[in-house]
Amino acid sequence: MNKKKVRHSLTYSACMGVCLVAFAPMAQSAETLVEALTGGKISGDLRYRYEWVDQEGIAKKAQASTLRTQLGYATGDYKNFDAFVQFEDVRAIGSERYNSTVNHLSQYPVVADPADTEINQAYLGFKGIPKTALKYGRQVIVYDNQRFIGNVGWRQNEQTFDALTLVNTTLPATAASYAHITNVNRIFSDKNPTLGNLRMDGDLLNIGYKGLKAGTLVGYGYFLDYKPGQSIPVTASNKTLGLRFDGAYAIDKTKLLYTAEYAKQSNYSNGASTIDADYGYAMLGLGLQGMQIKFNYELLGGDGIYGFATPLATLHAFNGWADKFLTTPKDGIKDAFISAGGALGGVSLLAAYHDFSSDHLGYQYGKEWDAQASKKLGKYLTLLAKYATYRGDTNALNRTRNPVLAQDIDKFWLQAEVQF
Repeated sequence: MNKKKVRHSLTYSACMGVCLVAFAPMAQSAETLVEALTGGKISGDLRYRYEWVDQEGIAKKAQASTLRTQLGYATGDYKNFDAFVQFEDVRAIGSERYNSTVNHLSQYPVVADPADTEINQAYLGFKGIPKTALKYGRQVIVYDNQRFIGNVGWRQNEQTFDALTLVNTTLPATAASYAHITNVNRIFSDKNPTLGNLRMDGDLLNIGYKGLKAGTLVGYGYFLDYKPGQSIPVTASNKTLGLRFDGAYAIDKTKLLYTAEYAKQSNYSNGASTIDADYGYAMLGLGLQGMQIKFNYELLGGDGIYGFATPLATLHAFNGWADKFLTTPKDGIKDAFISAGGALGGVSLLAAYHDFSSDHLGYQYGKEWDAQASKKLGKYLTLLAKYATYRGDTNALNRTRNPVLAQDIDKFWLQAEVQF
């Protein structure tokens, strides 16, 4: 089946559902329906970004100038139903001097922001069951800190899911979320026939409990059964089961910050028997007068055959902004890093230093520095400047087993975003 048709099939079904549910009783309550359809809310996001990349091994430097436009409309409620539709357009401003993954400019480093226009979200919502919200259609799904499930909001083309989702808050201080996914609309767009879509029978369960004074406890299970004939093969199908605890403790004017998380990944459905890896994360930090410093350690296990995989995550937010670890090496990742942030003169500042090494064989990958400054001007406009520099370790194991990780890369961004 044509992948583009697959990508739009669930959106079409959702839109048809809106029409059938909304217009069937129109004769009895047209005025109420009209109010629901016309009394909604318009939303928008315009984001211009300049991205510069200097990558070892590629002679030319990438210079990507892009504009992302999102326009959405949320209807009012009608008999416990509502709907939302959002269009998204990504344009290159000026000549394309970067590899977007679809423009065939492989002489430049990759900046994965291909020009395209699409329906980003289109779903039907239902709230007729007490303390339960249902959505069917194309939508954003974000769980916890997006380490496993996210919308890849940093890239210009947002990641969305064709899915049925449910959120229930019946139990005290508890939110239980479930999703059944049939397709992931990835950041590479429909123009990329290989990477643009990821078809699956995916079942996601995430249960968070906030009834503890010390913090929030989350348990989750993510079951991904991939369809054949894709960039991620059927044999990569896996399940991930985990627990996360995140909290803070006040000591006078200081806050002690802490997080602990563990997950186990193994084969699922037709997944290969070699899929067997652990995930771990620990953070201890301090917060004082709007400033924070955090000491972090993250492990994505690897045994030389398989590395812990997070294909649905917002990957840019993890293991450094230089994006050297978008795919976990088979030897795994140990990321020991320190981050610090706060506000100075109305400017939000954030910096981090990473030391990367392998789980299997224990050799160095490299080190990275990241820095960011952002400033909100008025109600709608936010400006941002950001920099990442990665220096690869040239030890023999790294050069032999992961040649790309032994190479240096520098990235710089300037961004202006208007949201309404």
